[in-house]
Amino acid sequence: MAPWVGVRFHEEHRSRVCNGCLIPVAPNREGDVMARQTLEQKRARHAWERCAGCDDGYANLAKALPALIMNSGLMQVMAFLHEKGGTHETLAGHLRDWLHCRFGDLPSGFTEFMEDLLKADPRRYQAVTIEAFAWLKWLRQMAAARQRGE
Repeated sequence: MAPWVGVRFHEEHRSRVCNGCLIPVAPNREGDVMARQTLEQKRARHAWERCAGCDDGYANLAKALPALIMNSGLMQVMAFLHEKGGTHETLAGHLRDWLHCRFGDLPSGFTEFMEDLLKADPRRYQAVTIEAFAWLKWLRQMAAARQRGE
């Protein structure tokens, strides 16, 4: 089964790019290479692009974020990051952007994102949290690699 079968998209997701990230779409007749990337490759690409020019604070926060989510929960951590502002809000925005690309009906704005998760059923909340962990796994590696290489 193709990875895009059963994925719901709202109107702005008809194109191949959403806010600069790749979304799962069927390959075109020419065999669109970008559409044939695995989900892990898409996560890696998105994380790599988002951490370009990141500072030590961003890289350290990327390393700490999974533990924060495990201890406090996704919504609590997103609220904390938003309240802190600066680098914290930047990273939270990158995570919300990825989750918006993966779950087309999940808003990328802070208020709308939080309101959507407040109304979400437990399965959806868990799926969003699992996807956040999967993306953060890549972000922490990519941010560390960019730090070392720059």
